[in-house]
Amino acid sequence: MRVTEARKEDIRKKAHAEGFDAVGFASATLPSEVAQRLSTWLAAGHHGSMIWMEDRQSQRISPDALWPGAKSVIMLGLNYGPDGSPLRKLSLKDQANISVYAQNKDYHDIIKKRLKRIGRWLCDTHGCNVKVFVDTAPVMEKPLAANAGIGWQGKHTNLVSREYGSWLFLGAIFTTAELLEDLPEEDHCGSCTSCLDICPTDAFPGPYQLDARRCISYLTIEHKGHIPIEYRKAIGNRIYGCDDCLAVCPWNKFAQQTDEISFHTRETLKAPLLAELAGLDDTAFRELFRASPIKRIGRDRFVRNVMIAIGNSENPDLMSYAEELLEDHSELVREAAHWAAGELRAISKEA
Repeated sequence: MRVTEARKEDIRKKAHAEGFDAVGFASATLPSEVAQRLSTWLAAGHHGSMIWMEDRQSQRISPDALWPGAKSVIMLGLNYGPDGSPLRKLSLKDQANISVYAQNKDYHDIIKKRLKRIGRWLCDTHGCNVKVFVDTAPVMEKPLAANAGIGWQGKHTNLVSREYGSWLFLGAIFTTAELLEDLPEEDHCGSCTSCLDICPTDAFPGPYQLDARRCISYLTIEHKGHIPIEYRKAIGNRIYGCDDCLAVCPWNKFAQQTDEISFHTRETLKAPLLAELAGLDDTAFRELFRASPIKRIGRDRFVRNVMIAIGNSENPDLMSYAEELLEDHSELVREAAHWAAGELRAISKEA
């Protein structure tokens, strides 16, 4: 079936009623250059250990290959803008800096429920079939969102919106309905390179290119092994993700704090002390991060990250927290604790 602009407006109204801030419509195909960029990125090994980026590559570059019945894609964005710049927390070296998106409830759960409600309404109202996706399937959400007019992929490869800056969660509804496409958003980065210049680990080989192996978000979240020595000092107090390239974007002057209470920073995560987080065992970790995206990396990887931050704290008073973990059951934690203790001992000697 083909859906007119009037029907599209009905879909927009339904999406807004479900709390989404941005809605766009795109074809279930992607331009050939998207496939070429992905192929080049994978061939360079810039995906690191994220093997799932290689798997089902043919489906990732073509929504209608992932689901042959798909004719159109409805892309939806949900604002998660913070109440201030995340950069301000980087100087608080005895406190943990957690990426904005992970400071409260898991967006996957919140968005998927809303997508399903919209999907059921679509099926009932328009007689079509749908599938919904939130960042857990081989779907290239950012190129699709750009095609749907929601924003554009900036030089840091993330989506940028003229209305919401860097702070949009994305969800996708694939449908058998033939929806009229919206115009793609143009690239408005111009000559600006702020996002590239601020990166602590120089993770951008060039504009619109990201080497995930050097990215702090990858190292603290996706990377399951020891964090390479050469990146540890640059990590600072970032224990889960990094917002630097997002936060510095000039388009954030139009951003606004999210109205979604589930994304407002939890009280316990506003200024968590590294000393408190270092002592988490598995049970305490699961309790603290219940319903949080942080839970998925597990206690050992999380405490590994906390140890790196403690090593960067320049505060010898935190040495005892590292020393307590020198015999931890996790080799991952033990190694990071040894490094942290060594860094703080060196500072004590200099003092």
